[in-house]
Amino acid sequence: MTDQILNKIKEIIAEQAVLEVSDVTGESTLEDLGIDSLGLVESIFAIEEAFDIQVPFNANDPSESTFDLSSVDAIAKAVAQLVNEQSS
Repeated sequence: MTDQILNKIKEIIAEQAVLEVSDVTGESTLEDLGIDSLGLVESIFAIEEAFDIQVPFNANDPSESTFDLSSVDAIAKAVAQLVNEQSS
C-alpha cells in the first residue's frame, strides 16, 4: 500500500466524518469516526471516483461485502489491491 493511497483515503474519510485529516488514523474504524451507513456509502462513492475503481460493496447488504471496512488501513489496503488489479 502506498502512502499516497492511505493519505487520500484519510482525506475522504475525514471529509465524510467532518473531522481534520489528523484525527483519522490507520487504526481508526469508521464507527470510531462517527461514520454512519449513509456516510459509508458516500465514502465508497468518493473512493471509487478518486481512484477510478469499482468497490465490491452492496449498500443493501453491507455484511455480504468482500471489501474490508474494518479500519482505515484495511480500506487503504483493499483500495491498493483494486488499483493494482486494474492496472495489470
